[in-house]
Amino acid sequence: MALVTWALSPALRLCAAGPVCSWEMLHVAGAGVCGCCGALRPRYKRLVDNIFPEDPEDGLVKTNMEKLTFYALSAPEKLDRIGAYLSERLIRDVSRHRYGYVCIAMEALDQLLMACHCQSINLFVESFLKMVAKLLESEKPNLQILGTNSFVKFANIEEDTPSYHRSYDFFVSRFSEMCHSSHDDPDIRTKIRMSGIKGLQGVVRKTVNDELQANIWDPQHMDKIVPSLLFNLQHVEETESRSPSPLQTTEKEKESPTELAERCLRELLGRAAYGNIKNAIKPVLIHLDNHSLWEPKIFATCCFRIIMYSIQPQHSHLVIQQLLGHLDANSKSAATVRAGIVEVLSEAAVIAASGSVGPTVLEVFNTLLRQLRLSIDYALTGSYDCGAGVSTKIIKEHEERMFQEAVIKTIGSFASTLPTYQQSEVMVFIMNKVPLPSSQQSIEAGKAGENRNRLTQIMLLKSLLQVSVGFQCSNMLTALPSAFLDRLLSSALMEDPEIRLFVLEILISFIDRHGNRQKFSTISTISDISVLKLKVDKCSRQDTVFMKKHGQQLYRHIYLICKEEDNVQAHYEALYSLLMLISIELANEEVVVDLIRLVLAVQEMAQLNEDNLTGYNRCALFALGAAYLNLISQLITVPTFCQHIHEVIQMRQKDAPYLLPEDVFVDKPRLSKSLDRLSPEVFFWQSKISEVLGGSGYNSDRLSTPYIPQLTDEDRLSKRKSIGETISLQVEVESRNSPEREQRAPAEEITYETLKKAIVDSVAVEEQERERRRQVVEKFQKAPFEEIAAHCGARATLLQSKLNQIFEITIRPPPSPSGTITAAYGQPQNHSIPVYEMKFPDLCVY
Repeated sequence: MALVTWALSPALRLCAAGPVCSWEMLHVAGAGVCGCCGALRPRYKRLVDNIFPEDPEDGLVKTNMEKLTFYALSAPEKLDRIGAYLSERLIRDVSRHRYGYVCIAMEALDQLLMACHCQSINLFVESFLKMVAKLLESEKPNLQILGTNSFVKFANIEEDTPSYHRSYDFFVSRFSEMCHSSHDDPDIRTKIRMSGIKGLQGVVRKTVNDELQANIWDPQHMDKIVPSLLFNLQHVEETESRSPSPLQTTEKEKESPTELAERCLRELLGRAAYGNIKNAIKPVLIHLDNHSLWEPKIFATCCFRIIMYSIQPQHSHLVIQQLLGHLDANSKSAATVRAGIVEVLSEAAVIAASGSVGPTVLEVFNTLLRQLRLSIDYALTGSYDCGAGVSTKIIKEHEERMFQEAVIKTIGSFASTLPTYQQSEVMVFIMNKVPLPSSQQSIEAGKAGENRNRLTQIMLLKSLLQVSVGFQCSNMLTALPSAFLDRLLSSALMEDPEIRLFVLEILISFIDRHGNRQKFSTISTISDISVLKLKVDKCSRQDTVFMKKHGQQLYRHIYLICKEEDNVQAHYEALYSLLMLISIELANEEVVVDLIRLVLAVQEMAQLNEDNLTGYNRCALFALGAAYLNLISQLITVPTFCQHIHEVIQMRQKDAPYLLPEDVFVDKPRLSKSLDRLSPEVFFWQSKISEVLGGSGYNSDRLSTPYIPQLTDEDRLSKRKSIGETISLQVEVESRNSPEREQRAPAEEITYETLKKAIVDSVAVEEQERERRRQVVEKFQKAPFEEIAAHCGARATLLQSKLNQIFEITIRPPPSPSGTITAAYGQPQNHSIPVYEMKFPDLCVY
């Protein structure tokens, strides 16, 4: 005993020689003693050492682990030392490749974390995270997976107090790196990627709801987390199950990195607040750009479908804004890329419309229409820089057409989800973008300008048609403003046949509210209208008001479209559908009479041929009139009217089949060159129709009056006349029925000089008015108060005298029939007496 004591340090000898051996003195003795004498080590170290068995295969010693847990709960101030010592042992075991003890240490840490919830856990967590980081830094996949699993368990613990100094930057970077694992073994690669995804999910859960901890929504974190999840969504790998039977596999073992990444992405976006949406969506757009994933469109569409259904509905419009901004940023990218963005925007906009679109409704359409115009310019110039003729990229015209069709489809699909009032606003917005010669929009001159204007008009009208297809309204008067209808019908006077056809299709879409359009797709003279199974409702009061206001305008444009030489079968089919739909949806007796007059006027147009129409156009107009009168006669069910129409059709079938739709609207129409020598029996006579319908209560006077369209200044919209052509307008002020019509002076001819003089005079008048106002202001600013008061008093006196005259006229009774007196100036003046003094004849008194 003496030798042992001598060999120890002086402090230990002093301690051993004394009657009492205090722990403080043994602690001073140094670490060497603790290494030699296990009983002298701190209790927490002994408890930690006891949980490790001699053979790591035996696993954690559970009884000793319970003692360590009880000690940690009894003395929470020792938690930090327990964690530090466990961390020290784990680092040593990792460096010595004793992986069995590493697993035991991590299991002990997990149990301590789950059991201990107190304020001192923060210091313990630092040691825990240090050990997890050590495992993640290892090149061994099993250690990485072990560290990730421990971190996930830690992430599910709700701490009582936040830690302000804790950082997860390393874990975000390391887990993101694991998500991109490229290990040679597919099974190990899958496990590492799934561990990385679970780790990122743990980081999000630990930090997303705690504002005092690290902000996971910062771009530096989102730029790593979101691409890692998208990478695993993008790479779908089918791995075989290790278990002999798929029935024995658990749900977690069946889960693939793709499914796990999707679940994690949905959870991340579901937790995103209003201010974090932008930081979460921007990495998605960048990832799709960097990996060229817009062109297949499948993956990009899938991603944004996940995004739109995961975020809170009130934040949907923020995603739409991000996509619109990205589309503008890629306005000079390839057409396939822009088409992919538009397709994604279409999917997202439809989903967002069911929630909250916010103020982005017109912004969506404005951006899409702007991209449509840019695409037209690219296709015409062959360059992404419209001002230059040379481009660094080759623009493929068919790709631009595909992009334009995608934009038009997107406009229609998004508009179909909007309420009626917003659809009406969108249609007005699109129509105002259509360049018309009479509008204030600039019409480019020259051949290139005409091509650009024509393509712009066609694309915008196609967009409008897409919107109108899903447009349903009960009140046409409020849904279609007059300004919108005027501009739409003005487009029908353009010389381009494609534009006129679009206008007709748009009108048909507006009027068809019961799905009868397809039943009139082919023109024919059917004998029984019941086979069509039409859906007919009574004309409402609002529809009647609409036709009274806009009916003549519609008839006039239909008549003018019939006069076009370049009409084809599609135009006549659209005209036939339009006439029938007006008769079914908007017609009362007055409208039916006007439509019959209109069709008879079209027949007369084809018969007289003052516009030099071709033989096909004339036969088509005859056939159109026959088909319409055949159906309208069966709708109004007047027997004598039906008989007359049937007789004329039978006569045409016998003598002139080329005047019926069955011989005209076919692939090879059979026409006749002797249209000027037709017999009277093949025509529908207005006098006969007026007679038979007048006897049934219809307005015979109106029926017997031929329809003559009222030509207005709107005709100048037709590009048959040059825009710069001088048009002489004769201004007639007096009425045509005035008896002084023969004596009036000739109307003034408005020429260029007259207009110039009027403009100069108006400018001079404006200058004089402006000078007068300046003098009045200056007078009230500088004149003395007495002068201003006198001026105002004079005006008040004048006003009072005028009022007195008015009161005198209105209050005094009418002049007496007794006679007149002479005024001071020699003019006779009526003398009025009170009513009660007037004498009336006996016959006038009751």
